[in-house]
Amino acid sequence: MEVMESISIFLGFAAGAVTGSFINAAAMRTVAEKKWWGNERSVCDKCGRQLSSFDLIPIISYLVLQGRCRTCRSFIPPRHFIAELAGGIIGALSVWYWGIEYPLIFSFIALFFMLFHSLTDIESGYIYDSWALAMAAVSFLARLPGGLPALIDGAMGAALGFAFIYAIVFVSRGGMGMGDAMMMVGVGALMGWKLTVLSLYLGFMTSGVIVIPLLIAKKINRKDAVALGPYLAAGCILAIFTGRYIFGYLGFSLGWPWSNI
Repeated sequence: MEVMESISIFLGFAAGAVTGSFINAAAMRTVAEKKWWGNERSVCDKCGRQLSSFDLIPIISYLVLQGRCRTCRSFIPPRHFIAELAGGIIGALSVWYWGIEYPLIFSFIALFFMLFHSLTDIESGYIYDSWALAMAAVSFLARLPGGLPALIDGAMGAALGFAFIYAIVFVSRGGMGMGDAMMMVGVGALMGWKLTVLSLYLGFMTSGVIVIPLLIAKKINRKDAVALGPYLAAGCILAIFTGRYIFGYLGFSLGWPWSNI
């Protein structure tokens, strides 16, 4: 059983790394207003050479090539490696934490969309409504086996997540973008209302832990725009791995699928 568990975790890492590689390419091409589907092929940003399969093995290619293009030897942006590694780690943790159970699907949905939103927000300061709505649609489809209570929980989560961020947008008079509110529609549909509350809390706490020291060190100032999407994404991922323990300690049970195992 330990061998099988180790194999499953490794496969989770591999699946997460592949997901990270794909999402990184999709995010960067979306920001650049290029196609990321169909016959579009990856090329070196500097010399334009079409990349081969050897160049595109997640994590391994970057390490073997020492972060450089095999042809022109120009540096490959580290975001490629970071996205693949982050995807691999989250994928492995998801399999280790949930096992091969239904919540694992939800965990990978979160990985897929949270990584995309984080990358586009960091790169361009923009969260794409179409991808946020796609996350909501996929999440509701994944909730169908849970029946009407699961769908209602997802709808409540989507409404709560949107309303909370929209209230901040309204009060701040545009100090926060509507993209963050749309992102929380997808997060809420996936997580359900209880884990949406926890995702928001952990997301804002994560931003405080990182942003406040930067303000104190004067690396940024209060007027600088700070991308909130990555912190909300971090809150979502953290809630997936801590929600059962936190709500269990408080005496609350989570809805389907999080209490399904």
